Amino acid sequence: MKHFLKLIDLSSNEILNILDTAAELKKKQKEGIAHPYLQGKTLAMIFVKNSTRTRVSFETGIYQLGGHGLFLSGKESQIGRGEPIEDTARVLSRYCDGIMIRTFAQQEVETLAKYATIPVINGLTDFAHPCQVLADLLTIREYKGTLRGLKICYIGDGNNMANSIIVGGLKCGMDVAVATPAAYAPHQDILDFAATVTDAAFTLTTDPMIAAQKADVIFTDVWASMGQEQEAAKRKLDFTGFQVNDTLLSVANKGAMVQHCLPAHRGEEITAEVFESHADEIFDEAENRLHVQKAIMYLLMK
Repeated sequence: MKHFLKLIDLSSNEILNILDTAAELKKKQKEGIAHPYLQGKTLAMIFVKNSTRTRVSFETGIYQLGGHGLFLSGKESQIGRGEPIEDTARVLSRYCDGIMIRTFAQQEVETLAKYATIPVINGLTDFAHPCQVLADLLTIREYKGTLRGLKICYIGDGNNMANSIIVGGLKCGMDVAVATPAAYAPHQDILDFAATVTDAAFTLTTDPMIAAQKADVIFTDVWASMGQEQEAAKRKLDFTGFQVNDTLLSVANKGAMVQHCLPAHRGEEITAEVFESHADEIFDEAENRLHVQKAIMYLLMK
């Protein structure tokens, strides 16, 4: 693994290795065992898209690993003034030991990786949110004891979360069901990948109740992501009926988990009651961003 750009690039074993490494690093952190494996290393953190969890978890993570994180705002760096991503890649490769980028276009991440001579980590794009889904998978494994054979379900927009959940779930041997309005289906490349999987089942439907049938885990995300604020009113209408609520949970398996990548809009994609009743799982998931990202940094930058 040279870079971490999207889950479709990784084998099942590579994904499981990240999860195992994350679990080991989490145990050390909880037990107060120092693990400065990246002593003296520097991570450049490019934020074209703003963030709370991504910035704090990466900055804290590199610190706990003995390294240093450099925050680079897209607006305040030369990227924001039109410097080609190819040149940014070459320059940062001379100064730093790794690059994390959170941006809009997946192609920017791919180009950055093509021209960088140091590892590149995708903190989020409009196409993929691989760090988040690995945190989800780690959380599910902690609660359920396994991944293979479980059924996971995603309700909402066929966005970066849906794309990465489909890939991550199927690569780990999980059945995946996705319910989106017809006009908001996941990316075609992801659907093409799902069609090639033979050891797990994939379902795409416009009926949330069908997708949630006998699910062990239910995922959702906001209906309007960052950069889609002007579409919020239309999306609220289009996603009517795609709420995670008690009715939806009634057809899932008993003890089904609920996961949300946050921030959550209570009363829209998820009811306040369901959110609060599953808050422990959701915030364990949020914490696991730290441990998963530390594992990715360690495996790429050690």
